[in-house]
Amino acid sequence: MFQTQVQHPIDKNQMQPTQELQRMIVGSWITQAIYVAAQLGIADLLKDGSKSYAELATIAGVDVRSLYRLLRALASVGIFAEGSLSLGYFELTPLAQCLQSDRPDSLRAYAIKSGQAWEWQPWGHLLESVKTGKPVFKNIFGMEIFDYLATDASAAKIYNQAISSFSDKQDALIAAGYDFSSIHNLVEVAGGRGTLIASILKTNSTMQGILFDLPHVVADAKPLIADFGLQDRCQLIGGNFFESVPPSGDAYLLRYIIHDWDDERAIAILKNCYQAMQPDGKLLLVEMVIPPGNEPFYGKLLDLQMLLNYGGRERTEAEYEALLETAGFSITKIHPVAPPVSVIEAIRL
Repeated sequence: MFQTQVQHPIDKNQMQPTQELQRMIVGSWITQAIYVAAQLGIADLLKDGSKSYAELATIAGVDVRSLYRLLRALASVGIFAEGSLSLGYFELTPLAQCLQSDRPDSLRAYAIKSGQAWEWQPWGHLLESVKTGKPVFKNIFGMEIFDYLATDASAAKIYNQAISSFSDKQDALIAAGYDFSSIHNLVEVAGGRGTLIASILKTNSTMQGILFDLPHVVADAKPLIADFGLQDRCQLIGGNFFESVPPSGDAYLLRYIIHDWDDERAIAILKNCYQAMQPDGKLLLVEMVIPPGNEPFYGKLLDLQMLLNYGGRERTEAEYEALLETAGFSITKIHPVAPPVSVIEAIRL
């Protein structure tokens, strides 16, 4: 008989530089492995306790040995754990719990999005984007990403679920973290399903709101606004922010919109807000503001995603100052409300 010695995942602080770099190089392998586990719903299957890989394979309808190899690989990076006393049985770890579909902080939808060809394939063309400064999504799929999502309902559903898994968690933090009390008529531009403006209106009982987005989007938002009991306080208006936005708001709120676009198109959106708002109105941008220095920041990597797929970018404070000044605005304050996300407050020059 021999005793099996269970090795715990190596802390990256204990790695040699070559080991740490090697792990980064194969990061795409880990992404795909996480995607498969998320797609199969393995974390949900382990919600009530550990199960053998054979039982998991039977429930998931996959090859037994291949599933074991997948779970063993994920356990080596801290996602799931194989029991030390019952080999072949896997259990949840704190990281794996984040793949459960019913958690408020679930990243399952985001993991599933990351495994889609339309998500990872452009990364194989990063060198081209770095050389040209241009996005590559259209070259690969024949159309820009938003047009692609508009023509593929399945892709759009996955995309929207992933975006919602981030943005919905931030609604209450933004509503509580920024002082909206002086605003009487809030216009959310490209507000999607309306979860953010609904949270803000619920927190500020005297405020009126307008949810503005493409016509089919605001049509889909109508049930949610009704569920919040806000149908008398939140008007739904369809349109295109490159053409115009609803007039007479004393504040215009845009969440994760400006980063989607290059400077020229971002300025066009901002100028439409400038033209529409009251002279003493506010512009509120919910975005990631890239900090100086070398410290890790999610927006620095997301910036490459924006380059590849959208032609947009994440921006520094100085870059937002320059962009907004060109559109006729001046930043008054940047409020960190839900790190790494901030509310950039600006007024008309």
